[in-house]
Amino acid sequence: MQEASLIGAIKIILIILLVYFGIKIIFRWFGPLILKYIMKKLGEKAFRNFNQGENFQSPFQQNRTQQQPKDNIDKKKSNSSKKNKEVGEYIDFEEIE
Repeated sequence: MQEASLIGAIKIILIILLVYFGIKIIFRWFGPLILKYIMKKLGEKAFRNFNQGENFQSPFQQNRTQQQPKDNIDKKKSNSSKKNKEVGEYIDFEEIE
């Protein structure tokens, strides 16, 4: 049976710290390059999708237009214009010194 030794524990802690700081340094140097590459690819993809979908309606817009006929929309607009509600009384507050 092996026993845990102080030297073994120190080696493990040093290895963990070395890996942590190594990854930290690598991301500090190469992180901006990686992010620049990712943003470039995402921009190209978004531009490509925008150009392909100029006459495209999203599925949500298609469902909304199919569910509501124009007659119902016109009726809702005319009913809302007839309503005239009083909101309330305006109170002007003054500052007290």
